Amino acid sequence: MSAFWSAFHFLRPEWLWALLALPLLGAWWRVRRRRDNAWRDHVDAHLLPHLLVRGGARARTGLVAAILAFVLAVLALAGPSWRQADQPLWQAQRPLVVVLDLSSRITAPDLPPSRLLQVRAKLARLLDARAGSPVALVVYADDAFTVAPLTDDVANIRLYLDELSPEIMPVDGQRADRGIAWAARLLSQADFRNGDILVFTDRANGDASRAASDARAKGYAVSVLGIGTSTGAAYRSSDGTIGHAALDASSLRALATAGGGRYAAATTDNTDLAALGVASPALEAVGTSTTPGGGKAWRDEGYWLLIPLMALALLWFRRGAALVLVGALWLPVESPARAAGIDWWQRGDQATHARLEEGAKAYRQGDYPAAEKAFAGIDTAEGQYNLGNALAKQQRYDDAVAAYDRALRLQPGMPDAVANRAVVDAARKRPPSPSDGQGKPGEQGGGEQASSGAKADPSDGKSPNLQQDDAASQEASTTSSGEPGKAQAPRSAAPQRTPPEASPDPAAQAAADAAQRERMRAAMGEQGGQRTGKTPPEGAAVQAETAEQRERRQAVEAWLKRVPDEPGALLKAKFRLEHERRQKEGQ
Repeated sequence: MSAFWSAFHFLRPEWLWALLALPLLGAWWRVRRRRDNAWRDHVDAHLLPHLLVRGGARARTGLVAAILAFVLAVLALAGPSWRQADQPLWQAQRPLVVVLDLSSRITAPDLPPSRLLQVRAKLARLLDARAGSPVALVVYADDAFTVAPLTDDVANIRLYLDELSPEIMPVDGQRADRGIAWAARLLSQADFRNGDILVFTDRANGDASRAASDARAKGYAVSVLGIGTSTGAAYRSSDGTIGHAALDASSLRALATAGGGRYAAATTDNTDLAALGVASPALEAVGTSTTPGGGKAWRDEGYWLLIPLMALALLWFRRGAALVLVGALWLPVESPARAAGIDWWQRGDQATHARLEEGAKAYRQGDYPAAEKAFAGIDTAEGQYNLGNALAKQQRYDDAVAAYDRALRLQPGMPDAVANRAVVDAARKRPPSPSDGQGKPGEQGGGEQASSGAKADPSDGKSPNLQQDDAASQEASTTSSGEPGKAQAPRSAAPQRTPPEASPDPAAQAAADAAQRERMRAAMGEQGGQRTGKTPPEGAAVQAETAEQRERRQAVEAWLKRVPDEPGALLKAKFRLEHERRQKEGQ
């Protein structure tokens, strides 16, 4: 007990000064009670005890309850504490969005061997320095596009470094203002109130400075890394004309000043990144990641006093206090509303989020009917988009398209829904053929666009719709990393592939494809015999996966292994489709 009292103290003892108000409150209560008794003004004081029926006991009980409630509230606010507990350190790493100029000026060779190669190396060093902290990559020319949204996995951004070039941009230009505005949008949709934007470019104009000023007003600092030299060098633009690109340091300093950031010219080492303060992530006071073992801290035990305080509060109910208490104790345990799936202790947005999480979990586990059940009835763009994904994985293409349409009505221009709807719509319009390479439902590893893989036999290079659908599939498979703000949508990675090249001799190509299928069938038959010790009979009953389905799946996997990944082609197709969509919407 002595140890308890030696450790007992108040975390906020200044609240104890409020106890000095008790005498004043008692005097005020007494004066008010005397004023409210009208008989005192008309009857002599010595006659009042014989004429009035006193409610003194009840009044004194109310006064004592009020004083006790006041004392308990003050003690709770003072923060009584007598024990310590491990205290985690809450730290948030300040996010960084890199905005890269991919206009044709980036090909100028004034930074040997070229500006572009130097920028790729600089980005690689920057990603190494910021490993584990949120980083995003935005590129711009005449318009801005997302290469990778804010992510802690810098390896996801590294995949695209070697593919960054002006060739992937739909239209040439140098609109730094659009790149900065797009970066600020990424940070805002990720719910970051503070962050850094780092622009790689060689010049800026007034529009860019105004965009930087707008970003600064939202809490985002805009810094600039100058690319190039003051003497500059010649470059060839996308239309074939020859231009001269030189570093305009004064305009870049004005851009950094407007954005509340810093300016530095690019160097061959990391001194420029250190000068900009982006080489190592900064820590915020409040955040989303914890570091265990942050030391000991005194626990605030004042919440225990709230229990008797709430019990005293029941005395202020005129009627039904006991009934309210019993109902409050019974409702959280079990009730008809809870049995019906209604939780009175959750707001509507919390219940919707819980259903989205439940559906996403079922989707990742491959239980698409359960995911459909969870997403059904969520009248938000994300809910209907996820419902479309679950329906598409079950090959219910008409229902999936309808769900995407509802998502687009709720959020017009939603990039993920636009891309996936195009893929699913193409799949449902594609006529079935004997060489259909589709196996069991949901077996194509194409993410939410389960049918976006080539539905024709992959060995058949003559499918007229294959190239178009593959490009759409690549676009849909990356929408989760190409557009901000879709974190709730369950997605799985789709294999990147390009359509096979058509043979110049169709007859010879068909014969070669048939021979390849025969070799695969024979090889699979030998493997099956080795695994089971016997050759299955030709008339075997259909099992979980028939021999024909297994042969088709093996053929698809073998064909995909022959096709090299081309992230550059993926980005180019994605940016082109996004540019066309923006033009149609008048953006």
